Amino acid sequence: MKTFLRLFSYAPPLAPITVRYLILVLFGVLFSIVNFSLLVPVLDLLFNPGNTSTAAVTALPDFSFSVDYAKNAFYYYCNKLQQTRGPMGALQFTCITILVSVTLANIFKYAAQRTITRMQSLLIRNLRQAVFEKLMSLHIGFFKKNKKGHLLSVSSNDINEIQGVAGNALQVFFREPLFIIAYAAVLFYQSAQLTFFTLLVLPIAGVIISGIANLLKRNAKQSQNLLSNLLGLMEEAITGIRVIRVFNAEKFINKKFNEYNNAQRWVFKKMWNRIDMASPLSEILGIVAVAFIVLYGGHLIFSNASNALSGSGFIVYVFVFSQILMPAKSLAQATTNFQRGLASAERVFAVLDTDTEIKERPDAVKIASFEKSIDLQNVSFAYQTDKILNHVDLHIEKGQTVALVGPSGAGKTTLINLIPRLYDITEGRILIDGVDVRDCNLRSLYNQISMVVQEQILFNDTVYNNIVFGAENVTEDDVVRAAKTANAHEFIVQMENGYQTNIGDQGNRLSGGQRQRLSIARAILKNPAILILDEATSALDTESERLVQDALTKLMKNRTSIVIAHRLSTIQHADKIVVLQKGEIIEQGTHAELVAMQGLYKRLCELQTFN
Repeated sequence: MKTFLRLFSYAPPLAPITVRYLILVLFGVLFSIVNFSLLVPVLDLLFNPGNTSTAAVTALPDFSFSVDYAKNAFYYYCNKLQQTRGPMGALQFTCITILVSVTLANIFKYAAQRTITRMQSLLIRNLRQAVFEKLMSLHIGFFKKNKKGHLLSVSSNDINEIQGVAGNALQVFFREPLFIIAYAAVLFYQSAQLTFFTLLVLPIAGVIISGIANLLKRNAKQSQNLLSNLLGLMEEAITGIRVIRVFNAEKFINKKFNEYNNAQRWVFKKMWNRIDMASPLSEILGIVAVAFIVLYGGHLIFSNASNALSGSGFIVYVFVFSQILMPAKSLAQATTNFQRGLASAERVFAVLDTDTEIKERPDAVKIASFEKSIDLQNVSFAYQTDKILNHVDLHIEKGQTVALVGPSGAGKTTLINLIPRLYDITEGRILIDGVDVRDCNLRSLYNQISMVVQEQILFNDTVYNNIVFGAENVTEDDVVRAAKTANAHEFIVQMENGYQTNIGDQGNRLSGGQRQRLSIARAILKNPAILILDEATSALDTESERLVQDALTKLMKNRTSIVIAHRLSTIQHADKIVVLQKGEIIEQGTHAELVAMQGLYKRLCELQTFN
């Protein structure tokens, strides 16, 4: 129940919605009861026209808010018509009244359903927005620990499951109970003795169906977890299709997918078998109950007891009882759906409850501009139990170009990720103009920094929007100027729609060099004070590398730049070169100074040919 109540905290204010819904449902229930009540005179007029139930009412009763007044007033007018126009006239009057009542009942039911749909759509929108915003606020480490397939499943399938729960909630808690209570009141009014017998029969169905529902929550969780694995494998396979093809691994990946697919299928089948069982089982139990009621009701009629039902009254009684089974059946189905929906809600809330490790302090300092230096003081960082950086000290003056080199796994990428506070350090301090980055306003910190990385992050959008990405108050001239500086304008204008050309998923309609130059244009448009380059020219052909390197040179001009270089020839003119090994700085200085040291940097240089 706690999960359920929390779920509705994402809905619009429930009080006015609930009141409006209750009013509409009450009118719907009222007119539905009127429909069934009118069946008695209809049956009498058809099968016993000379001795109808209306004939006894010869005078209009005194007005009062009661069922008896409404019934006797209708019987009075019906009797009057029967006397003046015959049984056919009374039957026409009754049928018109039923038609009006049915129409009004369904109008109110439709209006109530529209109220639910509005609430449901707003709840799902707010919940989906909350999940997405939460994912965007979480630290990078969260995405290393959780598979994309799991997060996609939570954001889509789980929220779709919740949508069904949200849509049925007001019905389950308000509409169906109101219908059951109203129909039960009608049954008591017609025959209290027969209704007490009915109440002894119905609970059996509830006990059996609730037992089935209790098994569903576990199956629902298993099914959603297996679906997460399935989506994760599918995402990996699509992303790595070239590797799969080249290594002739289709058979291997298909077999793995088949295993996941079969496991999910068996759990899904088991869950839906139980869900599907609820409806026919409740129907069978309902028919059994009706059979017992017919037998007992027949006994009351044949016994000629003074309080026994009339034949027409008993037919209406059975018909009303059959109608009470419909909301009872809906409640049984809703209970099973709730178990699935609540299992999905728990997975969604597990994401929403994830602690945001990168937290901004209430008194965070806004960085208006970068003026002096970046200082790493005794910085250590460990991801879980693995220590990646160990007591690193580094001073970077404004305007300097600092290159980070070293073997794979030395901690270069980790170091540059710590400066914009994508992770929080384990020990030490990182200062920008003397202010610890943990004390900085995050938005103002990010405004000072831009990154160009090896794996170009582009979006399935136009060239223009990929360059503008995140920037505000920019003009088309600003975008074109940035593209020209990045050596990208020439290939952009040759595309089918120029700057409005869609570049496809992850920019797959562009070459590697073109994607990298778009990333550089985006960084140029942002005009950052601090520039971070992570192997921005690796994996490019010679011509593309020349164009990209030329664009980077323009971008780095008059900026503080921190560069991870794949080719050491590109960083020979850096103001400072820092050599890392096993998470520690072992050498630093200019290119000439490091070569003279005859250390690791010299050995790395000897492994490459300088142009």
